[in-house]
Amino acid sequence: MQLTAVFEENRGHLTAVARRILGSVHDAEDAVQQSWLKAAGADLGSIDNVPGWLTTLVARVCLDMLRQRRFHVPLDESISWDDRRDDVAGDVASALPLLMDLLSPGQRVAFVLHDVFGFPFADIAAAIGTTPAAAKQLASRARRAVRGAPAGPADRALAEAFLAASRDGDIPGLLQVLAPGVVRRVDTILVPSGVRTEVRGAGEVAEETRSFTERARAGAVVEFDGAPVIVLTAEGRVRIRIRLTFGVGGITGIDIRAVR
Repeated sequence: MQLTAVFEENRGHLTAVARRILGSVHDAEDAVQQSWLKAAGADLGSIDNVPGWLTTLVARVCLDMLRQRRFHVPLDESISWDDRRDDVAGDVASALPLLMDLLSPGQRVAFVLHDVFGFPFADIAAAIGTTPAAAKQLASRARRAVRGAPAGPADRALAEAFLAASRDGDIPGLLQVLAPGVVRRVDTILVPSGVRTEVRGAGEVAEETRSFTERARAGAVVEFDGAPVIVLTAEGRVRIRIRLTFGVGGITGIDIRAVR
């Protein structure tokens, strides 16, 4: 059996797996090429299921790429933020790629291999480097996060209103949805030097939020793990996620983190 012939016969499938895991045609093609280089010279006579082995190899390469991506994402002033103001709210098809960016690399690979391509957990475990039980748990957690119970409509409405007011720099609109004692916390790498990582009080939070209208225009509200989450994207990839806490008086907490 010739490796080149088998690889080319399965290239379409391998590329589809990589694209669903990585969310990018360019990255998928790169993953498949890397997998070909890793597979070259393998003794196919010792492999019972060559297509399955190749898929496992591609998934492993994708996992490594996802892990590297999380630690090499620039968030400097030169980044080109998307404009998502015309996005269709609640569009599941457009939300799924954003939700995938919020999963851990292991969750993402396990979810795609099992729920999309029907791979058994034993094979998924081999790709991820864990046990079948752990692979099953990763896929289950991912499934709950992206396909679980919907967020409460009141919380979703507050999140949408907060994002809309943030995009427009609308101080009265922000004050309507922020609780008086709201606390905003942010990663240090996401704000200029001198900007506090923690701000308290609706007035101060609203005033500061007005300084980031451009970033807010890259925002979309998605439902992740049963709660509304605001994601900010650049070049179609989630770079920042904002978790909101809801309580008496509206939004009581705003936690802003880089998606690495």
